[in-house]
Amino acid sequence: MRYPFPVGKSDFIQGDEAIARAAILAGCRFYAGYPITPASEIFEAMALYMPLVDGVSIQMEDEIASIAAIIGASWAGAKAMTATSGPGFSLMQENLGYAVMTETPIVVVDVQRGGPSTGQPTLPAQGDIMQAIWGTHGDHMLIVLSPSTVQEAFDFTILAFNFAEKYRTPVVLLTDAEIAHMRERVYIPSPEEIELVERKLPASEEEAKLPFGDPHGDGVPPMPIFGKGYRTYVTGLTHDERGRPKTVDAEVHEKLITRIFRKILDHKDEIISYEEFMLDDADVAIVSTGIVSRSAIRAVKILRERGVKAGLLKLNTVWPFDFDYIEELAERVRKIYVPEMNLGQLYHLVKEGANGKAEVELIAKIGGEVHTPMEIVERVVG
Repeated sequence: MRYPFPVGKSDFIQGDEAIARAAILAGCRFYAGYPITPASEIFEAMALYMPLVDGVSIQMEDEIASIAAIIGASWAGAKAMTATSGPGFSLMQENLGYAVMTETPIVVVDVQRGGPSTGQPTLPAQGDIMQAIWGTHGDHMLIVLSPSTVQEAFDFTILAFNFAEKYRTPVVLLTDAEIAHMRERVYIPSPEEIELVERKLPASEEEAKLPFGDPHGDGVPPMPIFGKGYRTYVTGLTHDERGRPKTVDAEVHEKLITRIFRKILDHKDEIISYEEFMLDDADVAIVSTGIVSRSAIRAVKILRERGVKAGLLKLNTVWPFDFDYIEELAERVRKIYVPEMNLGQLYHLVKEGANGKAEVELIAKIGGEVHTPMEIVERVVG
């Protein structure tokens, strides 16, 4: 297949452009969205590329319709994605829960900006971490990834599609305005270099009759595709293995929701990703995610030059969260610092994980400016 951009070589592109190209290479063939700063360039790129790869890109009337459209496209067999920012992400929450409940593989990109409300449309923030994890109502489980470079924005987009397909779940790619509009050198692999995962399909008519069953014991049911001759019932109501509503049956509800949790948590070792930097002998640890990690790496180097044994834990996966590893880290260090572009969100997860084994201190910053390395250094040295 011929792609509408060069592959097998590096290019100098923005984060939003990298996400669009990665989606195409991951097999995304349906995009629905509504323009919103700072995610609009993803839409613009998809509108350009999709017709050239026999895909569909459509502007919906709002973000509610956008996520609804990609849910429908996914059930019709397409890999599907939407992208938005804070206010639009808020509008998507109900249907994000619907995608969790119906186990629909979709990718939702949230390019964070300052909030709440319309806030700071052109400036970065990390204020949507808790919303990405817990924004929709009820007990639910999904996957949240957070890139810190344009290359990671590309790589994690492909990973998001693979996770969505493998675990039949929505995946949120949580980026920000800085990475979205930053230009960096990105290697765009050829299709032969990319390992793609396709959703599990029914192996028989009997499996197709249980679109919410667990025939393989891994918590992930095969997904019958609309238009392939199956009679499939899909509802956001509590349902049994056949998809039939069972809204007042406590046993059915518990079995469904615990399986949705189990299919992610039982495979969390395959999902959770983090990077360690100078943590082997660290006395002080910095835990960060996304754009702030760039400053945190430099801060660790400066601290080391000043004789402070500092190290960094960069979280690539925000959810599910590795509470056990954070507790283990807390047992090895004296103090943990959490720099983030909000007034404390990742901090609460880290503090819970530390379980009192080490002091955890928030280094908060809002207003649309990323922490400088020296701001982190000064807080650590006091």
